[in-house]
Amino acid sequence: MQAFVTGSTGLLGSNLVRELVDQGYQVKALVRSIDKAKYLLGDLPQVQFIQGNLQNIPAFAAELHGCEVLFHAAAYFRESYGTGNHWPMLRQLNIDATIELLEMAEAAQVQKAIYVSSSGCIGRNPDGSPGNESTPPGPITYDNLYFKSKLMAEAAVANFIKGHTMPVVLICPGAMLGPQDAAPTELGQFVLNFLNRKIPARLPGGMPCVDVRDVATAMVQAVEQGQSGQRYLIGGEYYSIADLMTHLEAVSGVPAPRLKMPGLMMRILAVVSTLVGRFRSQKPEIPVEGVKIMLATMAYDSTKAQRELGVQFRPLKTTLADMVTWYRQANYL
Repeated sequence: MQAFVTGSTGLLGSNLVRELVDQGYQVKALVRSIDKAKYLLGDLPQVQFIQGNLQNIPAFAAELHGCEVLFHAAAYFRESYGTGNHWPMLRQLNIDATIELLEMAEAAQVQKAIYVSSSGCIGRNPDGSPGNESTPPGPITYDNLYFKSKLMAEAAVANFIKGHTMPVVLICPGAMLGPQDAAPTELGQFVLNFLNRKIPARLPGGMPCVDVRDVATAMVQAVEQGQSGQRYLIGGEYYSIADLMTHLEAVSGVPAPRLKMPGLMMRILAVVSTLVGRFRSQKPEIPVEGVKIMLATMAYDSTKAQRELGVQFRPLKTTLADMVTWYRQANYL
């Protein structure tokens, strides 16, 4: 079977490509940089690199022909943590380009699409229990422009499904950790900062964390078992940032700081960091949006994905150990 994967050099995309190859797929991998693709995936002869980006879908649309399934993992995400107005790009790449890509995939006779949304589109239940696929968005969904763009994209996908025949399954991952976080993501940078002893205190807050390889496996399982129009939460378990640091200490040997930082202090530092970033025209060291997510106490119930897609979650220590090993072997430290 042939698959087309967008976002192939990202954390999720690169792990997804490897999972697909392990499952016997031939893969066309959409990449912006051939050199980066060769670095991350060059050992896989089953993968054909297609250079392109979501700002010009017609330029690579012909490559969709012959593919049975589309995995749409690309998104404007990490960039939105910087300063400036990111909404035009969020709307263009996360919403408009998603529908354009689905339309071209259907025209190319792709049989099914797996679309990566975000668990940030889902809040907690009214009684405070972890949210599931039917739980309405929480306040942070509308406050965070990336989450808002994904929520609007979900609505656009639902509208697409009503008027088209190609099935589309929605995957909603929690905060992903794992090897091959080359960019890195915000959590990847957190791990690197910890390993380089740049974090002076135990930070407040936390988030649901999931091994990116478990998300990739769920996406492949969704080809056969996922139902069109259905969301599948691959949320993982909630961990405090202090828990993450304790586990990182255990797997890396780098001691975690003992001093605890209050949430208010973290918010203040994020505001100051953002102001400095704007002055220097640089990405802030402590992005406000990242701190808001850390302090939002998000939590999810992944029972549906476990039941229908056979999702299983690796222990956090295994995920972090593999992540640390990858960073060390890739000379990030």
